[in-house]
Amino acid sequence: MTTSVAFIGLGVMGYPMAGHLQNAGYDVCVFNRTTAKALKWQEEYAGRVAKTPGEAANGADVVFVCVGNDDDVRSVVYGDTGVLNGMAADSILVDHTTASAELARELADAAAEHKIAFLDAPVSGGQAGAENGQLTIMVGGESNDLLQVSAMLDTYAKHVGLQGPVGSGQLAKMVNQICIAGVVQGLAEGLQFAKNAGLDQEKLVAAISQGSAGSWQMENRSKTMWAGEFEFGFAVDWMRKDLNIALQEAHKNGSSLPVTALIDQFYADVQQNGGSRFDTSSLITRFSKKL
Repeated sequence: MTTSVAFIGLGVMGYPMAGHLQNAGYDVCVFNRTTAKALKWQEEYAGRVAKTPGEAANGADVVFVCVGNDDDVRSVVYGDTGVLNGMAADSILVDHTTASAELARELADAAAEHKIAFLDAPVSGGQAGAENGQLTIMVGGESNDLLQVSAMLDTYAKHVGLQGPVGSGQLAKMVNQICIAGVVQGLAEGLQFAKNAGLDQEKLVAAISQGSAGSWQMENRSKTMWAGEFEFGFAVDWMRKDLNIALQEAHKNGSSLPVTALIDQFYADVQQNGGSRFDTSSLITRFSKKL
C-alpha cells in the first residue's frame, strides 16, 4: 500500500481531508500558506509539516492539492518551491481544487514532462462532508491512476466517480454548481412565499420534502434560511468564483446558461449587501430589507 502522501492546502475542506488520511494510517506531510494552521493540524493529527509545497512533496507517492483557484494552484505546483520540483517520477498529483478544465489539462501536460500522473478531482459536499468523510469526488484522468489512489480517496469520500479524461472532473463540478445555484434560488423564493403567506415552516417542509420538491438543500438548509443563519463554510465569494468558471466554459462550448447567469448576479447582490462570507443559502437575504 502507498503510504507516503503530501497534502497542500488546509482550508475548511483540506484540513479534515488531510486528517482522514493521517487517521487511516498514511504518512501525511502538509503545507499551508499560514504556518500556524499547519502547526494546529499537526498538533491534532500528529502528521508532518513542511515549509514549502516542494518540501512536502519530496518523497511522497501521491500529492493532493486543495486550494482556492487556478492561480493558487499554479503558485503551489510550479517554480523552485512547487510540488512538481519535489515529486519523483511515477508519483501522482491529485488536484481537489475547484478550478478550470483548462488548468487541469495544463497541469496534466506539465506533470507528464516529469513522468508524473495527474488527476483533476474536485469535490462536493461542503465542510460537513469533508469533516464526516462523506464527500463526492468527480475525477478526470486515467482509470489506472485513479485505481492507485482510490483507497486514499475513500477515507473522506462516499462516492468517487471517473467522469472521463483529464478536465472531465472539473466539467462535472461545473454542472454540480449550476444545479446547486438553481435549487437554492428556487428554495429561497419558495420560503419567501411561504413566509409572506403565513405558513408554518416546519409543517411545510415536512410535507413537500417528501415529494418531488425535496432536495438536499431543503433538508439541510431550509430551517436555517428561515432563521437567517448563514454560517456553513462555503462562502458566496467561492460560489461566484465557481459560477464564473462555469459561465466561461459555457461560452466556449456553446451552452446557454441564462438562469445561472441571473443567479450569479443575485449572489453579487448578496456580496454588495455585506454577505460575501455568508454561505450559498444566503440568496434568501435578497428578499429582506436588510441582512
